[in-house]
Amino acid sequence: MKRQRKALVASFAAVSLILAACGGDDDTADAPAPAEEPAAAEEPAAEPAEEPAEEPAAEPADEPAEEPAEMALPGEGVSITMAKADWSTEDPNAYTVKMILEEMGYTVSDPKDTELGPANAFLAMAQGDADFWINSWMPGHQSWLDNELPDGSKVGDHVTVVGEMMMAGGLQGYLISKAFAEEYGITSLDDLNNNPEAIAAYDAQDPVPGNGIADIYGCSESWTCDDIIESQIAFSGWENIQQTIAGYDAMFAEAAQKADAGEPAIAYTWTPSAYITMMRPGDNALWLTVDEVIDDSNPTGREGGESYDQRPGTAGIGTDNCPGSVDGVCQMGWIAADIRAAANNDFLAANPAVQKMLELFAMDVVEVSLMNVEMADGADVLDLAAQWIEDNRDLVDSWIAEAMAAA
Repeated sequence: MKRQRKALVASFAAVSLILAACGGDDDTADAPAPAEEPAAAEEPAAEPAEEPAEEPAAEPADEPAEEPAEMALPGEGVSITMAKADWSTEDPNAYTVKMILEEMGYTVSDPKDTELGPANAFLAMAQGDADFWINSWMPGHQSWLDNELPDGSKVGDHVTVVGEMMMAGGLQGYLISKAFAEEYGITSLDDLNNNPEAIAAYDAQDPVPGNGIADIYGCSESWTCDDIIESQIAFSGWENIQQTIAGYDAMFAEAAQKADAGEPAIAYTWTPSAYITMMRPGDNALWLTVDEVIDDSNPTGREGGESYDQRPGTAGIGTDNCPGSVDGVCQMGWIAADIRAAANNDFLAANPAVQKMLELFAMDVVEVSLMNVEMADGADVLDLAAQWIEDNRDLVDSWIAEAMAAA
């Protein structure tokens, strides 16, 4: 159950001091003159009556201290439209930052109500239909920032990528059924493309059997990775390989079943995710290498395709999980993406506390991957996000304090 954080406040009690000065009034009457007596010597004049000494001023009376007044939270009265990607692997991050912003007083929409692919998400943020999301995979999504709007401006003129939520957290590449790879000695996609027997064996059981092509499991349309894969195929000259584009979860489930059965399957995937618990590198699957990592030459001529550059495209993975590794480095063909937030510029300017929180917010890729595994086992993402906040209470409190100071 979500534990709401007590608001961070700083206040001073104002104490009014009442000065009560007491002075003695002189209300004593003059004494009557004594009666004259004959031949009596003159009495000395009476001493004038002394004024009563002024009483010392009373000590100021202390009033009871006022209850500390709570500082208005920066989000009070502010509603945020939060978008999220139409993949679920970063849902733990999305709902965690949503809950943190709610602790700061913001009313944040349910991200699933604005679930979009990257092209539409960046357009929505540029047009003000969504305020922010946390699903920018850079540099791959740079192409969407470069898109031109009807008024001649670019999406990137209205949207800013913010923070360092999971830098180099998006490990990407191609997994192959281990049994099939070992049977045909395949350690790279180039090996597969150049091996007629392996192509024939793969084609017999792939999504489009009998077309003489190895149809590998790729991405959903509009995720950007589908465009990058097409560019990699063209750049590498893989004439015997093409990508199947469909619903990702269904495709990957089919590939994982084949990997478990020792049948041929190749699938693009990434971290953080539970996918690598289904096709498990070193167990029923292996990472493949590519001989040439795509540069910025844009071989398919797609608008923004220069940003599909994946150099260096390497990761420190040993030969147990990536047989094509050289000195512990696997040339996967994909750069490890930086997963970051992005937001509408006007929204950021109007909400400096949100901007500061998005700059500070970060989660560990391993933790998020484990949360994905729990989600696959039926855990509620809201419970997982609330538990992460509870487990990292001191860190979250420090973020909130710094964000509130920026308001």
